[in-house]
Amino acid sequence: MSAEFQKPAYLPTLRALVRCNQAFERFSSAHVRKLGLTAAQFDVVATLGNTPGMSCKDLGEKTLITKGTLTGVLDRLEATGTLKRRADKHDARRVHVSLTAKGSELFDRVFPAHLTHCETAFAQLSLSELTRLHDGLQRLRSAFESESRA
Repeated sequence: MSAEFQKPAYLPTLRALVRCNQAFERFSSAHVRKLGLTAAQFDVVATLGNTPGMSCKDLGEKTLITKGTLTGVLDRLEATGTLKRRADKHDARRVHVSLTAKGSELFDRVFPAHLTHCETAFAQLSLSELTRLHDGLQRLRSAFESESRA
């Protein structure tokens, strides 16, 4: 490595962000597994909960699941009676996904339990710290998105 190379000032922040995400995934996934779901299944159930449902395209945009993985997750949740898929009323090319009664009961059980689980970690930060983190992460996301469009 060149003697002139200087580490970018953002590098420690990037490492902290990645390590925070990894720690959250371990923390969250372990609890979700105790609830009997995979992280992807929980993401779908949590996203569809308290909604009339949405298109597969919208679901894919709102979750953190890739399109290829989403299809398999939906297949498994449909097989357990947790959700249903049907052709969209206005556009037969689109598929509408919604929770069944069984899926809504699952959401009502697992979502509040997981929020309570997450609260144990987030409670270690003050409201002003949470606000600063939120604002900073929103600005960073906007910077990445604007650079992606450039």
